[in-house]
Amino acid sequence: MGDSKLILCCFIACILFLGVNGENPYRYITWKVTYGDIYPLGVKQQGILINGQFPGPHIDAVTNDNLIISVYNYLNEPFLISWNGVQQRRNSWQDGVSGTNCPIRPGKNFTYVLQVKDQIGSFYYFPSLLFHKAAGGYGAIRIWSRPKIPVHFPSPAGDFTVLAGDWYKRNHYVLRRLLDSGHNLPFPDGLLINGRGWNGYTFTVDPGRTYRFRVSNVGLTTSINFRIQGHKLKLIEVEGSHTLQNTYTSFDIHLGQSCSFLVTADQIPQDYYVVASTRFTRRVLTTTAVLHYSNSKRGVSGPVPGAPTIQIAPSVMQARSIRWNLTASGPRPNPQGSYHYGLITPSRTIMLSNSAPYINGKQRYAVNGVSYVPADTPLKIADYFKIPGVFNLGSIPTWPPSGNNAYFQTSVMAANFREYVEIVFQNWEDTVQSWHIDGYSFFVVGMNGGQWTPASRSSYNLRDTVARCTTQVYPRSWTAIYMALDNVGMWNIRSENWARQYLGQQFYLRVYSPANSWRDELPIPKNALLCGRARGRHTRPF
Repeated sequence: MGDSKLILCCFIACILFLGVNGENPYRYITWKVTYGDIYPLGVKQQGILINGQFPGPHIDAVTNDNLIISVYNYLNEPFLISWNGVQQRRNSWQDGVSGTNCPIRPGKNFTYVLQVKDQIGSFYYFPSLLFHKAAGGYGAIRIWSRPKIPVHFPSPAGDFTVLAGDWYKRNHYVLRRLLDSGHNLPFPDGLLINGRGWNGYTFTVDPGRTYRFRVSNVGLTTSINFRIQGHKLKLIEVEGSHTLQNTYTSFDIHLGQSCSFLVTADQIPQDYYVVASTRFTRRVLTTTAVLHYSNSKRGVSGPVPGAPTIQIAPSVMQARSIRWNLTASGPRPNPQGSYHYGLITPSRTIMLSNSAPYINGKQRYAVNGVSYVPADTPLKIADYFKIPGVFNLGSIPTWPPSGNNAYFQTSVMAANFREYVEIVFQNWEDTVQSWHIDGYSFFVVGMNGGQWTPASRSSYNLRDTVARCTTQVYPRSWTAIYMALDNVGMWNIRSENWARQYLGQQFYLRVYSPANSWRDELPIPKNALLCGRARGRHTRPF
C-alpha cells in the first residue's frame, strides 16, 4: 500500500508540474564559463567569457518558454548568474543571487530551470558574485511575444542588441580588493558598446527600413545617454512594458535599465555614429559604434552629436514622458490598460533611504541605516530548512530611522503574499541612485525633488505610468512605486551601482504565503546546491 501511495503522489506531482510548464516549449542551453584575454579599451585584461564570448551569447525566448541552462564553472572562484528582469514566477530558487542560491564551485556545474512566464521584452543576465560583473560574463535576454499576440508596431527588418556601460581597465579582483579595503572605486576608464571601445562595433542597415534597437545599461557606476547621429529614437518598450511611441533625439538609460527603440534608416546613405556618453558626471566619457548603411561609400564624419551632461531637469522631464500604452497587448492578449493599478489602495507604505556611512573606518553603503552583509547560507535555503540564526525577519526597518548611525546586518524585510504596497525611495545624496527589485515589475507613480510626504501623492500618475523593474532616483529627490506582492519568494532589492551593492546597499524582501502550496510557490529544486549550514541536508525525492 505504501508503494502505491508513493507512485500516486509522484503521478500527481508530475501532472501538476506539467500543467504549469508542460505545454510550453523547452530551450536547452549549455554554457562554459572561463577566463580569457580581452582588450575592450586596448589594454589586455582577464575577462569572464561564456562559451568563449564577451559579451556572452544572447538568450532568445518566447513568452512562457522554459529555459534549461546548464552552467559549467571553469573559473578559480565560485560563480553565479542572475537574470535582470526575469521575474521567476513562484520560483526565487532560480534567481541566482547570494540570498537564494549556493554558488557554483570551481570545476562544478549547476542547471538553472526557469520559465519566462507572462513576460515579453528586453533584459540581460550578469554574474552576481565577487564583483565578477566588472570582468564581463553578461549578455542579452530577448523575450518575444507569442505569434498570436499582436504587437503595436510593424515587424522590424532587424533586431539589434546594445549592451552599453562604463568599464575599468583594472581586473575585477583588483577593484574588489579596493572596495574590501574600505575605499570607493575611481572614475571609470571608458565606456563600451557590446564589449568594444571607440567605433569597435557596427550595425548594418538597409536604406528605408526600420530596425529595433534593444539598449541595456550594463555598467557599474554611471547613467548613460544613448543616441544615433541624425536619426530619431522611437521608444516602444521599457523592461517588458509596451510604451506610447514617443520620439527622442537622445535618451537617458540609468544603471540596470533596458529599453527598445525603433530606428528608421531614412538618412543619406553613409555611416553614422551610435553614441553612448556618461550622464551626471563632471568628466564626460563617450564611446561610439557605427550605423552602417549597406550601400554606404562614406565612413563616419563630423562631430559626435552632443547630449545633456550634468543637467537633471531634462532627464526628469524625459522620465515623466514615458507612458504605458493602455491599448497594446502585453504578454497576454488583453490590453495592458485593463489592469487599473491606480484604483487599488496600498495596504502600507515602505520608505527606503540610501546612505554612505563609514563603519569601523571603512566606506560602506546602507538602506535605512543597515549595511547588508551576506550570510553563510543562502537565505532562501535557510528559510526552507528552518535553520536558525541565519537571518531575522524585521532586521531592517520599513522607514528610515532618525540619526546617522549605521550598522551591519543580514537584512530581511517581511511581507505577505498579495499585499499591495507603496514604496518610496528617498535619496538625500548628491548622486543619482538606481534601484532594482528582483521578481517583480512595479509602477513608477511619481518622482520629484525634496522630501516625500503624504501630500506628494497628489502628483502621482495613477493612469498610465510605465511598469518596470529598475527605477532611478534623482539627487535629493524621491521616487514612488506601487507594487502588487503576487510572487512568493525571497527577493533581492538592490542598488544597481555595483560598488554600492557590493558594500551593502541591498536587502531581501521575503514575500510569504502560509499555504505551503505549489499554487503559490514551486518546491525546492531537486538539484539545488546546498552549502553553509544546509550542507548535508537533502532537497526532495522527486
